[in-house]
Amino acid sequence: MRQTSANPDPRSDGLSLVGCAAVLVLDGRGTVLTCTAEVEQLTGSPATGVCGRPAAELLAHPEDWPQGLPPPDGGRAVLRRAPGGTVEVCLEVLPLGRETAARHLVRLVPAVEADRCGQDNALVRALFTQTRVCLAIHDRELRTVRVNSPSMALGLSVGADGCPDGGADRAVSGLEESLLPGDAAAVREQLRKVAETGVPLVDWVHSARRLEAPRVERTVSLSAFRLEDTGGGFAGVAVAFTDVTEQERTRQQLALVAAAAKRLESTLDVVRCAEQLAEVMVPDFADLAAVDLTEAVLVGEEPGRFGPGSLLRRVAVAAVEGRWPEELYPRDAAVLLRERDCRWLRPDTTGLFADVAEVRGPQDGDGGADGAAGAGGAAGAGREPQYAALPHDATSMLTVPLNARGLALGSLLLWRTGDRVPFRPDDAVLGEEIGSRAALGMDSARRYTREHRTAEALQRSLLPRAVVEVSAAETVGQYVPAATAAGIGGSWFDVVALSSARIALVVGDVVGHGLEATAATGRLRTAVQTLSDLDMAPEELLSHLDDLVVRLTAGDADGSGADGEDGGRGGGVYGSTCLYAVYDPVTGHCSMASAGHPPPVVALPGRPACPAELVPGPALGVGGEPFEQLELELAPGSVLALFTDKLLADPAEGAEERLRRLCARVGSAVHPLASPAEVGRCVLEELLPEPPAQDLALLVSRVRALPAGATAAWEFPGEPSAVAQARELVTAQLAAWGLEELAFTTELIASELVTNSIRYAGAPVGLRLIRDRVLVCEVSDPSQTQPRLRHARLTDEGGRGLFLIAQLAHRWGSRYTRSGKTIWTEQQLPPV
Repeated sequence: MRQTSANPDPRSDGLSLVGCAAVLVLDGRGTVLTCTAEVEQLTGSPATGVCGRPAAELLAHPEDWPQGLPPPDGGRAVLRRAPGGTVEVCLEVLPLGRETAARHLVRLVPAVEADRCGQDNALVRALFTQTRVCLAIHDRELRTVRVNSPSMALGLSVGADGCPDGGADRAVSGLEESLLPGDAAAVREQLRKVAETGVPLVDWVHSARRLEAPRVERTVSLSAFRLEDTGGGFAGVAVAFTDVTEQERTRQQLALVAAAAKRLESTLDVVRCAEQLAEVMVPDFADLAAVDLTEAVLVGEEPGRFGPGSLLRRVAVAAVEGRWPEELYPRDAAVLLRERDCRWLRPDTTGLFADVAEVRGPQDGDGGADGAAGAGGAAGAGREPQYAALPHDATSMLTVPLNARGLALGSLLLWRTGDRVPFRPDDAVLGEEIGSRAALGMDSARRYTREHRTAEALQRSLLPRAVVEVSAAETVGQYVPAATAAGIGGSWFDVVALSSARIALVVGDVVGHGLEATAATGRLRTAVQTLSDLDMAPEELLSHLDDLVVRLTAGDADGSGADGEDGGRGGGVYGSTCLYAVYDPVTGHCSMASAGHPPPVVALPGRPACPAELVPGPALGVGGEPFEQLELELAPGSVLALFTDKLLADPAEGAEERLRRLCARVGSAVHPLASPAEVGRCVLEELLPEPPAQDLALLVSRVRALPAGATAAWEFPGEPSAVAQARELVTAQLAAWGLEELAFTTELIASELVTNSIRYAGAPVGLRLIRDRVLVCEVSDPSQTQPRLRHARLTDEGGRGLFLIAQLAHRWGSRYTRSGKTIWTEQQLPPV
């Protein structure tokens, strides 16, 4: 609903002054000849009762008019009001001619209304004579008809009479004749809304650049309200405005600096920081923006020399229209800095490193780094595009070097195009302020990138190679680093080859992150490999590993360890978790134990994948219950998926649901043609669509079985004659395998080991040969006394057996079994 005086703003109180001025016609003696009906409102007496009476009788003090006539110059008077009371009025006396009986025309106006009218007139005069606030009145067609003098009304020059130059009777379409088309159209649209709705416009800030000076920035704060005639009809629009160019410029600069600071501190990625810088500058500060960085910064290295010959990479661009000009270097292009390009980067006399260039006239495409290097290499004639430093419609350019700690990281390039106001010297100050903040952010991101890569490289160096393929299994380990350096360190895996073609699968997670956790990973992995060489059962190995962590914790608590964030509790190994599994490809038997680590997912051929029914023991160093060992029989082709519990951590999803998805993914990915690498990739694609907050490890293994003909086993009684029988069986089996070259040494090894077992351990004595990538000879007996290698003296009759075996075999060792021990040797197979 349109707002008028007859239909006031509903937010107002609805009160308005109602005029009640009365007119009296007096004869020469002061008698009222006739009067208007408003007399009754002033005096309370009807007009018929006033006519014919002396006008002085209407006064509360008739003596004020001694001759019965009002003073010729008017003034004030107090009227009596029936039935009681008075009212003060202002008199306006107009003398009439002597040809008629009527000699005086008297207008009576209530003093309150007269005072207000005078105040209104005084206000209008004051407004139209002051110069601090510009006023303009626009008619029904929104043409400028009056402005306060000598101000410039939105760019329109006015004369001393307050009207547009050319005369007071000239109505001019001042907006289009004084302002740039875009600014004029915006102002006119706001005035049109005020005219149609009657809703006042208050403090609307907009650009108001003059046609006569289009490159001069000008911003006004404009307020407008609707004018109405006495009948409530539309009479025009009044506008009051002030020049707030400097204030608005300061506000925009502060807002831009604040926005840049907020966005630049939100990332620790160098490229993303550059993208944020380009995006924050467009469109508020420039029409085009580009960020060029040195290659060293992008890889996290310390920036080197910056000058002619330096190679930059354009890592971020932003355009106000969304399309990057074809004549400028595109994103990811290599930019070779030339001598003439460095003129943009030299400090000026004020000490600022930012430099402003104003472009006048069309550009020839040779305004900067043209043809030095294209996107990916040197610009060859007719092969690579020739790029320029300036777009075709550029009006000015601002180049800001990105310097931090005295090092040049690159440069920020800004362009303004079209009819936008060119850059000014104070824009260079603002550009340098934002550029310095951005450079510090990029330098922090660069150092963070270097730290991230160092921690990740160190963590990866402590892990085995990703793919391990042996006779027992094909394994693929995947280490997924965290998205930030704070989350790197802690997750690890290992694949350890054991004696007799067996394999150990290990996965663990240490407490903490960063370099300390990485060091703890190395300590635990070394300890596990050392204990694995003793061929312990999983539960026994974890017990020894737990004892080691307890000793490390006690040593650090006594002050002998490093003072870390964990308060001296084992250097990060205290509270760590570990899962250790051993698989035998000869028997298909798998045993495993866990120290606070989640059980693996097992997928048997033809059966759904599910977690192993393993009860995890306490974490390392915590102590408490002993570790329980789980025994499994795995058919060839079965898949084991060992993982750290971080794979199941997701704030938006419970661990049980993620475990269900993990099992489903492993089960669906397991088929005869699926490699462990494919299984692991499917799992990570399902559960990790984004880089995780903390690093994690996944070890997928597809187990195998040795062929039946690859092993031969015998058992002998505790009699001396069994030694000769063992030699014959070994010689015959090697001949069947085509390994006659190893018959002599293997016969000596088997003879010596069987003899020692019969002599010192008793029956039964087991002998087994395994043909794998090496030839394995095993002798088992019921004794748990481990053999000891020693150097026999010249006078000793024995004690040279193990020494002889050590010389003949490539490797040898012993391990405990549930029924005793097993001594094994390995010999290299002859080349085929």
